[in-house]
Amino acid sequence: MSQYVTRFGRRSPAAPSRLRLPGTHRRPRRVAMLSVHTSPLHQPGTGDAGGMNVYIVELAKRLAAINIEVEIFTRATTGGLPPTVGLAPGVLVRHVDAGPYEGLAKEELPAQLCAFTHGVMQAWAGHRPGYYDLVHSHYWLSGHVGWLAAERWGVPLVHAMHTMAKVKNASLAEGDTPEPPARVIGETQVVRAADRLIANTAGEAEELVRHYEADPAKVAVVHPGVNLDLFRPADGRAAARARLGLPQDALIPLFAGRIQPLKAPDVLLRAVAVLLDERPELRSRMVVPVVGGPSGSGLAKPERLQKLAARLGIADVVRFRPPVAQDQLADWFRAASLLVMPSYSESFGLVAIEAEATGTPVLAAAVGGLPVAVRDGVTGFLVDGHEPADYARVLRDFADDPELSPRMGAAAARHAESFGWATAASATADVYTAAMYDHRRRVRSLHG
Repeated sequence: MSQYVTRFGRRSPAAPSRLRLPGTHRRPRRVAMLSVHTSPLHQPGTGDAGGMNVYIVELAKRLAAINIEVEIFTRATTGGLPPTVGLAPGVLVRHVDAGPYEGLAKEELPAQLCAFTHGVMQAWAGHRPGYYDLVHSHYWLSGHVGWLAAERWGVPLVHAMHTMAKVKNASLAEGDTPEPPARVIGETQVVRAADRLIANTAGEAEELVRHYEADPAKVAVVHPGVNLDLFRPADGRAAARARLGLPQDALIPLFAGRIQPLKAPDVLLRAVAVLLDERPELRSRMVVPVVGGPSGSGLAKPERLQKLAARLGIADVVRFRPPVAQDQLADWFRAASLLVMPSYSESFGLVAIEAEATGTPVLAAAVGGLPVAVRDGVTGFLVDGHEPADYARVLRDFADDPELSPRMGAAAARHAESFGWATAASATADVYTAAMYDHRRRVRSLHG
């Protein structure tokens, strides 16, 4: 099934894999992709690097594989970086100087958008007219740069929100910091300016229309993908546990991601504490890995999760590990009995699909795109809300039924097979084609 949907909420198994447009139409030859606040070269799981980084890298590679060159503009965050870095054949990363290299929080980046835009324009000025056919911006900060660049170059703007301030503020974790009004205003402006908006799910598309008055005709749903060559069952759970030094018979609920209130790793720890209070005999065969680094509002108290584990009396079963490369992350997924994602907000939840692709079921909050990533009762379980006791009940089921994890894991791997990045890239190319067609038609109508 095509992952491109011309109108949000309408999904048809018979949808064509290629977009049919009247008259002449073509794909872009070269796309300027913008990622202001986080570099595709950064390690996911720490700082502001996460699923969006993986999204940009994998999408760019697959677009290049279908002959759409991609140049990714991102802010230089350390001195001495080369101006350009080849990420893959047909994919170039351009480092733009904008503000101090280090110590600049994401909340301070709006003040650097003029400098970033200047760097983008400098790169463009060195090329012949028409060098870039389209701008694809990621996150609202990039959207503001993309808005100006697209107008200046006379090309369409395609924008992906990834997260939305209004949605995040409606479901904040306790003690978390709300997104500022300036971001809400900025997102509203980008939604209005974009020729096309890419949403990860039909639910996100509906939120764009409901919260930001997006034109439904401009919204397309493209599910993110998963690298199925990297995230796969491979040689199985026993071998992965042996490589990671984990006990073969343990119940291993894994948290993997940025450590911040939004991702709610504390809910997992509290659930484990509830379970061990009820079933103390499980302590000897339980390991709870937390793989990731502090991020966002979690940077203010980087030791908070370790202190919580000690306060709950479960420090002996929790293992904190720093962010790891994608191939090592795949091993952590294979080794786990299940992945736990109690997030308060998720645009899609790439980590869930990655875990499922390795044959590991997922226990997740029923928020954002997670109900698309996780088939409740088949590839894992969805929980309404963030009550630790609800998560503890599911953990108990996995403890009591040793066959539950492999049985659901097999279904999870089959489910993930439909989320390959090649399909996502093809669908994104369709969105580009539609945006270019509409843009040319609008320009012709303005010039008589």
